[in-house]
Amino acid sequence: MGTVVMYATVSVDGFIADDNDLPGPLFDWLTAGDVPLDDGGVLTVSQTSYDHTRPYWDRIGATVAGRHVFDLTDGWDGTPPSGVDHVVVVTHRPPPEGWDPAAPFHFVDGVGAAVARARELAGDRVVEVAAGDVGGQALAAGLVDEVRMDVVPVVLGSGKRFFGSVDGQHLLEDPDVVIRGNRVLHLSYRVRRPV
Repeated sequence: MGTVVMYATVSVDGFIADDNDLPGPLFDWLTAGDVPLDDGGVLTVSQTSYDHTRPYWDRIGATVAGRHVFDLTDGWDGTPPSGVDHVVVVTHRPPPEGWDPAAPFHFVDGVGAAVARARELAGDRVVEVAAGDVGGQALAAGLVDEVRMDVVPVVLGSGKRFFGSVDGQHLLEDPDVVIRGNRVLHLSYRVRRPV
């Protein structure tokens, strides 16, 4: 089974979006360089960020996201983001009316069931869990192996928290990745398991 990674770009004060679900300047690092990160050339990052981010993206077999994010993005028009093979949507509701059942999206009730389904779909590849409420629930349930974040030099003041509504303490190991890019600091922590 592949590693389960909780991931997002985050402000230095811990938010992944503002109170209106807008990222504002959080994604500025994705256009702060001259190396194309995606096939369309829309995203251009520093060579350092490319060397860190592109191999990670290429290892993702499935992404777990909440219905709120799915709705905000209009389901990415039926095409998973960043070249991911499958998206597992945590939801208590059915797919939207008229949704193409052949699209590689899977609608699952509950975080545990969603991570299990994503693991099946990903095989030995990475399962990415979007940070926020769904990511926080997965972390609290002991389903996350690694926390990965792209920290940007922005203070939002309030908004959607990286760890969602997690209210308990969770220990992480020392960072095993600390990489400085243009307008971003890439960090990765293994989740400490109880002994």
